[in-house]
Amino acid sequence: MQPEQDKNEWVRPVEQPSKAPFAVAEDPQAASAEPVVSMTPDESLHGAGSAPLEEPTPPSPEDKPAAPSADEPVRWQAHEYIHHEKNGLWFVLFAIVVIGLIALAILVIQSITFAILIPVMAAALLVYSHRPPRVLNYTLSRQGLHINDRLYPFADFKGFGVVRDGAEYSVMLIPTKRFLPGVSVYFPEEAGEAIVDMLGARLPMQELHLDIIDKLVRKLRL
Repeated sequence: MQPEQDKNEWVRPVEQPSKAPFAVAEDPQAASAEPVVSMTPDESLHGAGSAPLEEPTPPSPEDKPAAPSADEPVRWQAHEYIHHEKNGLWFVLFAIVVIGLIALAILVIQSITFAILIPVMAAALLVYSHRPPRVLNYTLSRQGLHINDRLYPFADFKGFGVVRDGAEYSVMLIPTKRFLPGVSVYFPEEAGEAIVDMLGARLPMQELHLDIIDKLVRKLRL
């Protein structure tokens, strides 16, 4: 037999597991004690603790190199023609040409007036050939070719060509009208590329062939 317990003696109940449908929240004062950290959009994008990236500064127009303009005028100086020293053989050949032209005027053309005019033209040519060449100022612009104060518009020409005379270079502008003489100017070699580019943008470039008169003039070194 077991002794009867005293009804007045307290007995600790057996602990049972909780069947509550929710968990008890932590102490709100403890939760509020933690610091709250808010992140800006830049920090959330680049990561906390990292410095925000700086946006690249676009270059200013002053920092960009200026591109060369196709309409920028080209200027240079050159002699109006190439001066050649003339020896005794030159005068002999010149006299033969003059006599031949006089004979042609009398026998073939049968023009006494033209036969008289030939010696006058020959004398004027001798005086002109002994005159030293002038140094002229040339400018190529959008309007045309400027020779000192005179303008030759591009509209008066249908093309151009480059001619080499020994060590010298010249450019010849071919006129649109058939019986007008072409304009021939000399230029230094270092300015040749800029001159050809300027003319090529406005006139077609052609291969020039010297005719009989041009060959005779160059042969006589006029």
